[in-house]
Amino acid sequence: MTSDASTHSSEELLERILKSLDDDKAEEIVKIDLRGKSEMADWMVIASGRSTRQVAAISEHLVDVLKQDFGVLSKVEGKDAGDWVLIDAGDVIVHVFRPEVREFYQLEKMWLSPGEATASAN
Repeated sequence: MTSDASTHSSEELLERILKSLDDDKAEEIVKIDLRGKSEMADWMVIASGRSTRQVAAISEHLVDVLKQDFGVLSKVEGKDAGDWVLIDAGDVIVHVFRPEVREFYQLEKMWLSPGEATASAN
């Protein structure tokens, strides 16, 4: 069966992304609901890898999974450096960081409302 990104909801895409990140041992996975906050996407996911090699591997695998399972051709920035990889999967934007880089930029604090739960259910 041929898959088309438009036939899947942003929630289905989000769940597959979270599963891929968890399977690849990403750490501190956070999902942020952007609906009503931003026009760029419905969800943002932030995760950490322990090293530049793991960040690159997690990102590369996720891009492959999205292409195979949903037919989504993601835009990817930063994979060569491996400090911070941004994956634009359309309705879901994914950031995979090394812990030090994540701490420096603190994207969660920019996007989360006070009191909003941060950790995703893994």
